[in-house]
Amino acid sequence: MESRFEVGKTYTTRSACDYNCIFEAKVIKKTAKTVTVETNEGVKRCKVHEYRDEQFFYPFGQYSMAPVMKA
Repeated sequence: MESRFEVGKTYTTRSACDYNCIFEAKVIKKTAKTVTVETNEGVKRCKVHEYRDEQFFYPFGQYSMAPVMKA
């Protein structure tokens, strides 16, 4: 089963450091390789990665403890 991002849907994930911290990103536009999302920091385009038929992206950049949004 493949997991894909959908336009209009809001995705959430928890912080790796603080369980009570929840990140949100609403997908407002989607192409085959990118998603445009709206977060509390504004609108941003992110590259979509795939691993084992599941899509994911990094809404705030890619670093060691970065939040990851999964479809």
